[in-house]
Amino acid sequence: MERNPVGKLLLFGATGDLAQRMLLPSLYGLHADGLLPEGLTITGSARSELDDKGFRKFAKEALDEFLPKDRSDEKAVGGFLDRLFYQSADLSDLKTFQPLADKVGDVSGGLAIFLSTAPSLFEPAVKGLKTVGLAGDTVRIGLEKPLGYDLASSREINDTVASVFPEDRIFRIDHYLGKETVQNILSLRFGNSFFEPVWNAQGIDNVQITIAETVGLEDRAGYYEGAGALRDMVANHMLQLLALIAMEPPARYDMTAVRDEKAKVFRSLRQMKPEDVPSLTVTGQYLGGAVNGAIVKSYDEELGKDSNVETFVAIKAHIDNWRWQGVPFYIRTGKRMAVRRSEIAIQFKPVPHSMFVGRGGLLQPNTLIIRLQPEEYIELLVMAKEPGLDRDGVRLREVPLKLSLDAEFAGTRRRIAYERLLLDLIEGDQTLFVRRDEVEAQWTWIDAIRAGWDANGTKPKHYPSGTWGPSTAIALTERDGVTWQDD
Repeated sequence: MERNPVGKLLLFGATGDLAQRMLLPSLYGLHADGLLPEGLTITGSARSELDDKGFRKFAKEALDEFLPKDRSDEKAVGGFLDRLFYQSADLSDLKTFQPLADKVGDVSGGLAIFLSTAPSLFEPAVKGLKTVGLAGDTVRIGLEKPLGYDLASSREINDTVASVFPEDRIFRIDHYLGKETVQNILSLRFGNSFFEPVWNAQGIDNVQITIAETVGLEDRAGYYEGAGALRDMVANHMLQLLALIAMEPPARYDMTAVRDEKAKVFRSLRQMKPEDVPSLTVTGQYLGGAVNGAIVKSYDEELGKDSNVETFVAIKAHIDNWRWQGVPFYIRTGKRMAVRRSEIAIQFKPVPHSMFVGRGGLLQPNTLIIRLQPEEYIELLVMAKEPGLDRDGVRLREVPLKLSLDAEFAGTRRRIAYERLLLDLIEGDQTLFVRRDEVEAQWTWIDAIRAGWDANGTKPKHYPSGTWGPSTAIALTERDGVTWQDD
C-alpha cells in the first residue's frame, strides 16, 4: 500500500491515563527506532493548563514510569521530547479552537488527529476543528472507542464525524487489531496451505473465544456501569477476533479487501430473537472472593450501590453462510475470573473412523489454541502413541505441537499494539482500523441480544470472584457436548 505520512500529530486527551500508559510510550518507541517521519511534531491538548515545558516534563515522567527500562535511552528521550508541544483546550468551548489551530500551524504537509476523549465530546470537537481549518483534505482523524452504546448512538457519532471527515480519513481504533498475535491469525490461516481445506463446517466442530480478566472495576466505574461486559468487550474486541477467524480469504492484504471480508461476517451473524436469547446467552456479576490469593469485594461493593450490570457474558453465536453453517461460536468474557487469559480455541471434528478402538486406543479431536495473552503462542493438540510394546493395548495421548512466539522471536522486540496503530494513522493505512459498516453491523447484533434481555427481564447470575463465571455458562456448551477450554 502507498503510504502518505503526515508532518504533524495532534493528540487530544494528552494528559489522560491512556496517553501516559500507552500513547506516549508508543510514540517514543517509534521515535527511538527511527520510524516517525523526520520533523514530525506532536502537539498534545487537554484541559490541563500546561505549556510546552510542562507537557515535556509530564511526558518524561510518564516514560520513566511506563517505559521498560531496557528501552529508555537518554539521547532518544531527549530527541522525542523535542518533538512535543502543548496547547490547552476545552472541546466544549468553541473559543479554545483558534489558539489550538494557531499552535498547530500550517497543515498543508498533513495532520493526523488522535481523539482520546469521551464520545460526548466528539461532536463539538469535529465541528470546532472544521471551524478553524483543521479538517481539510490533508487531515485524518483517529477515534478511540467507545463509539456509542448501541446502533442509534453509534450512527449519531458516525454521522457527526462524517459531516466533517470522509470515510477514507476516519480511523476507528480497536487496539486488539494491533496485537502481534492477532496479526498472526491471518498469517496462520492464509499463509499455510494445510489449514484452509478444513477451516469450515466440514472440518471444525466449534470455536471458542475467551477474554478473561482478573481485575475488577479499577477506575472505570462510571464507564462500566453504563456499558457492561457485552458492550465493553463483545461489541468490539471479541467480534473482531471472530471475524478474523471466520472471514473468507481476502484477495489482497489491504484496507479494502480485508475489511470487506470482515463486514460480510458481521452481516452473516444470526440475529437472535427475544425468545431465543435466554438459551443462547448467560450473564453474570461477580461476588466477593479470592483472586490470585487476594480477597476482593463484589461488584456492588466496589460500585457502592446495587446494580444489575453484567460483568460476565457468554454467548452461543452462529454465522449463517456456506462455510460456517451449523458451527457454534462460543464467546465468553468476564471480570474477576480465575486467570487472566485471552485465547481462541478451534476444535476440529473427530476422525470419521478410529482403527484403534479394538486395541483400546482412545482418540480426542484435534484442537488449535491461539493464545493472545498473557503468553503469546500457537498450539496444536494432536494424538500420538505412548511408547511401549502395546501388549495390553495401544495407548494414545494428546500432545502439544507448540510455537511460542515469545521464544521463537526472542531477539525481536514485542511492540505495544498502539505503536502499530499510531504509525498506521500517521502513514494513512486503514487496514487495521474499523470501517463504519462493520461497527453498525456489530451493534445491530449486540442490540438484538440486549433487547432479548429486556424482553425476558434477564438479570445477571452471581458468581464468586476467582472462578470461571456462573455455572450456567458451563451448561451453555455442555448441552452441546462441548467443554470450555479452561486448562
